[in-house]
Amino acid sequence: MHALVDSHCHLDAAEFDLDRGEVIARARQAGVARQVVPAVDAAGWPKLREVCTSAPGLYPAYGLHPMYLSSHRPGHLHELRDWIERERPLAVGECGLDYFVEGLDRDEQMRYFEGQLKLAREFDLPLIVHARHAVEATIAALRRIGGLRGVVHSYSGSEEQAEQLWKAGFLLGLGGPVTYDRAKRLRRIVAAMPIEQLLLETDAPDQPDAAIRGQRNEPARLAGIAETIAGLRGISLDELAAATSANAERLFKLPATSDAVSG
Repeated sequence: MHALVDSHCHLDAAEFDLDRGEVIARARQAGVARQVVPAVDAAGWPKLREVCTSAPGLYPAYGLHPMYLSSHRPGHLHELRDWIERERPLAVGECGLDYFVEGLDRDEQMRYFEGQLKLAREFDLPLIVHARHAVEATIAALRRIGGLRGVVHSYSGSEEQAEQLWKAGFLLGLGGPVTYDRAKRLRRIVAAMPIEQLLLETDAPDQPDAAIRGQRNEPARLAGIAETIAGLRGISLDELAAATSANAERLFKLPATSDAVSG
């Protein structure tokens, strides 16, 4: 099978501190050759950088996640610009809007989000976007800033919103939620969307698939997610793997798989 790309995996999370090497090894054995590792707050950027230098095939993105709003300070946007300029990551993120969690000030979220959109445009980098119960507001912000591209990860919007994002230059990241039988709308979207718009992800250690509900997720689970999506689309697993890996390479300018494996 063509090697898989996990386009969204928080491998730097504390949940992996005791067995990170084994987690990476299991991912490689499962055919997951490359992983994009997005940040959540400024305090975590140094650890994320260290994790991504610990093994081949790990690629960092730096950003300020809306769910960690209490950790962010206005000066972090200036620090983020310095990090991007110095480290040259493959993307800006994880950033975005979360209107599901109570108590997260929406105006403040938008200020950090738009600040990161402007940085992505300045450095010509793709975005890794979190949009929970906030897809319309996210689309509006992307249009306001303009000149952007990226992925809306763990997509949960409508078919119409998916089409709007596609036209705006954004792919959709799909992971564990699509493996649940009850996710009927999401499954319809996955079955019918242009394959050029699709990225695979685990969001590990979060969002476990149906087979490990309630347990720690890890990137090796991407193979099962890919099987589910290939079945929904009526194509072979290898065809799905080749197409989604090509999408990730195009969006993130990833090196070839052989380079990632050999380091």
